Amino acid sequence: MDYSDAPQVLRDFLIYHETICGHSKATVDQYYLDLRMFLRFLKLDRGLAPRTAELDEISIADVDLSFLRAVTLTEVYSFLAYLSRDRVRQPNAHEPEYGLSASSRARKIAAIRSFFKYLTVKAKLLEENPVQDLDSPKIPKTLPHYLTLEESKRLLSVVDGKNKERDYCILCIFLNCGLRISELVGLNLQDDHGDSLRILGKGSKERVVYLNNACREALDRYLAVRSEIAPPRTTAMFLSNRRTRISCDSVQVMVKKNLTRAGLDASQYSTHKLRHTAATLMLQNGVDVKAVQEVLGHDHLNTTEIYTHIDNEALRVAAKANPLSKVEIPKRK
Repeated sequence: MDYSDAPQVLRDFLIYHETICGHSKATVDQYYLDLRMFLRFLKLDRGLAPRTAELDEISIADVDLSFLRAVTLTEVYSFLAYLSRDRVRQPNAHEPEYGLSASSRARKIAAIRSFFKYLTVKAKLLEENPVQDLDSPKIPKTLPHYLTLEESKRLLSVVDGKNKERDYCILCIFLNCGLRISELVGLNLQDDHGDSLRILGKGSKERVVYLNNACREALDRYLAVRSEIAPPRTTAMFLSNRRTRISCDSVQVMVKKNLTRAGLDASQYSTHKLRHTAATLMLQNGVDVKAVQEVLGHDHLNTTEIYTHIDNEALRVAAKANPLSKVEIPKRK
């Protein structure tokens, strides 16, 4: 992404996150987009840009420390009000809807917080952090969607076609190991260590995911086919029809196609839902939540713990154990 419009202080912040914090390019790009929107809003709100100007066309190249030093909580809350009421969700939509979701607003607040923390604590360019007491929008908690064990088996059973071995292997790894789609398409041959895979996860963090018998057998069958079709010196593990590294979009299309074949609603599931499925099935079958955290590559345990609330048999047992559960409803006289 081109940061040419970013003032130097913002560029330094982005470089810090990519080089020191080890965040991915995609994460750093999102920081830039969120902070650019915030700074554009401030310029418009302070009368430093024409009132008739489109927000997305305002330059932030002239933003300096004196501009940032003047930021107040009131301005940030005004920005939040703009996001929740006036910001278009999808600018190119035929009938645009207004107001970003709580999660989208929370992400932008996180970027603003991180930026000003960097300016005060790391770079020491500001004496006080104007957003230190900033509250985030409350995000409604929703339980992840997942496939049941029988639905997962049905999905695996319908895989067919010229890429059968590859597609079956991909689905098997998703459902057993809970990889992110970016982690799967990024796999190389040298990441295969027999009973395990070396995974390069979010923020370039490495972890090891162990393979069960089903995954090992599926991978061996696919690699036997791959060895016959792969061009020389191609290291990507999963190849497209063009014999190059398979893309995330191609994997998503393949997953949707097989979900439909299995009689499942493809609009309700994605590769990430297969990751949810892997986590849920592991927990339902007695795997410790901390072990699941390691498998999924979650930084924080509370991210993994959401899966413990899904279809929890212990909760059913607890409900039935209440002595009032057997009280009969009085019949009408």
